[in-house]
Amino acid sequence: MKMQAVEVKDSLGRLLFHPIFRATGKKLMAKGHLLSEEDLRLLNAEGLDRVWVAELEQGEVSEDYAASAIASDVGCGSLEIRMVAGGRANLMTTESCCMLVDDLLLRDINQEGCVAVATSSNFSYAPIGQRVATVKTVPFAVSQHDMETTRTLLRERGPILQGRPIRTPVVAVLYTDPHQGDRAKTLFEGIMRTRLQRLGTAASFVLCSLEEEATVARSLEHLLRSRPTVVLIASTTAPAGPADTVGCAMGRMGCQLERFLAPVEPGNLLLLAYAGDVPVLSAPGCFRSPKLNVVDLLLPPLLARYRVSGPEVAGLGHGGLLQ
Repeated sequence: MKMQAVEVKDSLGRLLFHPIFRATGKKLMAKGHLLSEEDLRLLNAEGLDRVWVAELEQGEVSEDYAASAIASDVGCGSLEIRMVAGGRANLMTTESCCMLVDDLLLRDINQEGCVAVATSSNFSYAPIGQRVATVKTVPFAVSQHDMETTRTLLRERGPILQGRPIRTPVVAVLYTDPHQGDRAKTLFEGIMRTRLQRLGTAASFVLCSLEEEATVARSLEHLLRSRPTVVLIASTTAPAGPADTVGCAMGRMGCQLERFLAPVEPGNLLLLAYAGDVPVLSAPGCFRSPKLNVVDLLLPPLLARYRVSGPEVAGLGHGGLLQ
């Protein structure tokens, strides 16, 4: 790329090399701006005769073209690209989503040199219209070879980002207590409502159960008949493992244990199992406070019907503990 000063009348379709300011100090046009006929009239009205422009050389593409092309390979799913001046492309959600991020590919792409990509965190919740990623190229011009190398890597290993939609989730909640099921509901219902509202949803089915293996198993069986997206078990007791009452009830129902004894917050543990393709999440005591914990990280992918594995739970924070 090279720069040169040209007459305003000859600058149509050129890229500004420097920003242009009015006499008052207010920015009129940003560097990298592609000059249109309207821009030329505005420059003439400001009394400018010449402007510095950037000129692409053979084998180069403009920063905006490169940003748009690379952004089209960075993400997939319920996302759209919105261009911003200066070689920048934003990825926005078109509906409520859970964001799935390939952190290793993100690191490798950012080491390529011609582009920088920033994304939301893995498993994060994003409402409709939220920016979840930005693609920024080097200023003005990008080597076409570098752009194609980056795009090839993305096509072979990508995408970096998936906007997995959360559509009409059905949340079933089971409250359990060793003495009286209603007690757990009284303690946790308000916090449960707050936690689900943060994700744009609410409980569709609610049951209370005495914390006995057979009783919990019957309640769980009843909730599973409603074909929920996820079943949440809020218990007043701890820990959460295959040997406790709730864990034994899950085993009695044929649930496949995916991860257990994962820390949620001090003194509370988590158990994740699957009844067929329906996740059943037990985290005793974690609904006593609206403070964010690992349950908030697990709910978005579960609501988006993404099957979370045991190693993925272990990778959330330090062994599952959100700091």
